[in-house]
Amino acid sequence: MPEKYIISVDQSTQGTKALLFDESGVLLKRSDLLHRQIINEKGWVSHDPEEIYQNTVCAVKKLVETSGIDKKKVAGLGISNQRETSLIWKKEDGKALADAVVWQCARSTEICSRIEQTQGTAEKIRERTGLHLSPYFPASKLAWLLENIPGAQELLKRHALCMGTVDTWLVYRLTEGSSYKTDYSNASRTQLFNIFELRWDEDICQMFGIDKADLAQVCDSDSCFGKTDLEGFFPTKIPIHSVMGDSHGALFGQGCIKPGMIKSTYGTGSSIMMNIGDSPVLSTHGVVTSLAWGRKGKVHYVLEGNLNYTGAVVTWLKEDMELLTSAEETEIFCRKAEQNDSLYFVPAFTGLGAPYWDSNARGMLSGITRTTKKAEIVRAGIECIAYQIADVVNAMKQDADMEIGELRVDGGPTRNKYLMQFQSDILHTKVLVPVAEELSGIGAAYAAGIGLGLYTEDIADHIDRKKYIPRMEEETRTAKYKGSKAAVRRILT
Repeated sequence: MPEKYIISVDQSTQGTKALLFDESGVLLKRSDLLHRQIINEKGWVSHDPEEIYQNTVCAVKKLVETSGIDKKKVAGLGISNQRETSLIWKKEDGKALADAVVWQCARSTEICSRIEQTQGTAEKIRERTGLHLSPYFPASKLAWLLENIPGAQELLKRHALCMGTVDTWLVYRLTEGSSYKTDYSNASRTQLFNIFELRWDEDICQMFGIDKADLAQVCDSDSCFGKTDLEGFFPTKIPIHSVMGDSHGALFGQGCIKPGMIKSTYGTGSSIMMNIGDSPVLSTHGVVTSLAWGRKGKVHYVLEGNLNYTGAVVTWLKEDMELLTSAEETEIFCRKAEQNDSLYFVPAFTGLGAPYWDSNARGMLSGITRTTKKAEIVRAGIECIAYQIADVVNAMKQDADMEIGELRVDGGPTRNKYLMQFQSDILHTKVLVPVAEELSGIGAAYAAGIGLGLYTEDIADHIDRKKYIPRMEEETRTAKYKGSKAAVRRILT
């Protein structure tokens, strides 16, 4: 039997990665391209959709060419994407009408405030979509684009406009406009999708000035989303056989396919996600409910908590405070620092996300003494990452009424051994760090490979993982976590 390969594209906030896997699921090679972060004087965050598409094409071409594999042996393509980033484009030629509104951007706050003025609307949205009314989600971002971009309304009236998240954009362009689709994971994060009835919600769409007929077809995450030859690069068209939001891809890549399994992705921010099976649970403890994926005609639900500042704290310490010359230094300073002080950092630079949802809260460094030095401040910055994740995990345990046996983690900050041990200690739970990185892309590749019959369902079990086991004394753990909670309470508005 001739060897076959799977390619996955991980289109993230910072750039685009193309990953090559063999028929055993082993990552052989990767190719990366960064894209511009467009930030204007108002603090609006945007990406150029055309740049993202071209980088996707170029990254895949470079991957195949530098690997030396036979193009004919590529069996299929999977996509994982930055979620919530939203854009609109012409149905006729696939040209974007404006830069994409990035998930971090809150320019649509006024639209959410306007909708919230109608009594009961916010709760209605939460009860149907599982999500808190927020400019974080695509519903208000798309509404902003439709209201503010010249020509959008005219195209909308003629049903000549496409809209959605980055996955839908890439599928549309890669298939030359023949496929206008999204998957359950991305649809569930738009705040337009009824996660109980598994359809676009007409009432909610109308609130945001959107006709549900103009939205993409929602498909199983492991289905065929169309075929592409990558602008003539492949001799025959290959199937795009999986699409997942990046965090959902990481959940799948981590092998969290059973209820109660939980993962945390440590990136710029963090997504903590718990598989709760085929029955949805609406959170009463500050996290949200969405869909993990749709596979083989069935969906799985998740509880999710999102944090704005985890890995970004390291960036702040390095680039803004100039306390570090490299991210790797954090571990050195953490081990050097006094361990028994009461220094806490709360990174509420732009408010607090899950489970507090206080957009008016502001950051704080508390417990400073005369002996506080650079090392202690760095350590507090690193430990705040673990405290935030513990808050979300504990909220999920209460909502789902499930105990967790382990936390599976991924992302750049997981290389910090101090942070991983502290995370295990403060949660009093095993923490498993995969040797392989790029879990979002791995999840998309595995889903595509399974869908194409190349991989078996247990493919993720073959990943080697480093294990961290709690070592901190219970009295110390309790006191430290109690101190962190007290620090957060001081800044809540």
